[in-house]
Amino acid sequence: VFFLDTDRALVLLEEYCKKLRKPEEQQLKKAIRKVMGIFKSSLFQALLGSFKEKATRHGTTSHTSLPVALACDVLGCPKD
Repeated sequence: VFFLDTDRALVLLEEYCKKLRKPEEQQLKKAIRKVMGIFKSSLFQALLGSFKEKATRHGTTSHTSLPVALACDVLGCPKD
């Protein structure tokens, strides 16, 4: 679930970046691309895997994941 949520967050962020065309939006676009790079990094994926293991042990896997929560916060997505 967590890895799929990361993929979902990346898709949402990519779609949002495509809408950023104005010169004053380029700094935001650059920052979002950095976040996307972090989400794709092996370190982030390893930390996410560790988080998933801990959440599974504590029975909290049904909560919205950090990547999707962050993307939805930035994009104003409706919460599921």
